[in-house]
Amino acid sequence: MEEKDLTKMTVTKLREEAKKYTSIQGVHIMKKEELIRAIADARGEPIEIKKKPKKKKKKAVNISEVKKQIRALRAKKEEARKEKNKKEVNRLRKKIKLLKKQTRKFAKEKTEEAAVTAKKEEKKGEKQQAKKEEKKEESTQAGEEGKQEEKKEEGA
Repeated sequence: MEEKDLTKMTVTKLREEAKKYTSIQGVHIMKKEELIRAIADARGEPIEIKKKPKKKKKKAVNISEVKKQIRALRAKKEEARKEKNKKEVNRLRKKIKLLKKQTRKFAKEKTEEAAVTAKKEEKKGEKQQAKKEEKKEESTQAGEEGKQEEKKEEGA
């Protein structure tokens, strides 16, 4: 088998193939790329695996802009209804539905981000509070030690 054959195989078939080689351990934990490399190394074949490019994140879109688009599409949909153009109405309805899903998704992401930042701020506040308490304890201990030393000097 060649590199091309290995890359076309499914992970389960690659695991079965890897079990044939005693030098390969931890087959069930390995991912597809790791399995291909391990099998090639066991065979003594040099192999180069190209990773798939990662999907780019979509640009941050303002929810208010999307809602403006929805309003415009609704107006067009009403016009299409008056003209009795069913295909256009259905196309616009689906487009509106998709945009509404996007707004819900953006809102959900926004609330999740806000929750994460709130937790970070809360932890930060707790750390600062703990530091302040430690400083107070140190200062009170230092003050008590100083008073004890003064009493010793007065007594001597």
